[in-house]
Amino acid sequence: MKSALKILTLVITLLALSCGGGEKEQKETSKVKLRKQPTEKKATTKKSTVKASQTIDLTNKGVGPISSLDLPAEIDQKMVAHGEEVFKKMCTACHKVGKKFIGPAPNGITERRTPEWIMNMILDPEGMVKNDPLAKKLLIEFNGSPMANQNLTEDEARAVLEYFRTLK
Repeated sequence: MKSALKILTLVITLLALSCGGGEKEQKETSKVKLRKQPTEKKATTKKSTVKASQTIDLTNKGVGPISSLDLPAEIDQKMVAHGEEVFKKMCTACHKVGKKFIGPAPNGITERRTPEWIMNMILDPEGMVKNDPLAKKLLIEFNGSPMANQNLTEDEARAVLEYFRTLK
């Protein structure tokens, strides 16, 4: 029985040694052949797209309560002061004079939009975004941040418009 035990121990030892432990580590190498790209440059056409905030549209009156508005040539300074006050109180959370913020800067808006469009956007932003193609594009440009309806009166909106006339 002692000899059987010795033979069994020897067999187990030989099996253990043959299964691993004494192997040399092999490095895996992979060879990747890169194809050279053709040296010809393909002509790429770049669409010249103008941002909605920079689009000039002096025909669109928008959708909303204002269908016609005549602005006098002279700017009413009293109305400007009131409009600036309303703008600072109600609009500066999203709009900054001179720079893009959550919404577009109001500078030069009267050179890009009709007075009716501006008034309709102030008075009914939901209706404008729903029905006006330019307002829809603005919503996309400004990351889907809809303009909040501040429930301004027509007189307040008109004063804000007058203030916008002074921003170049």
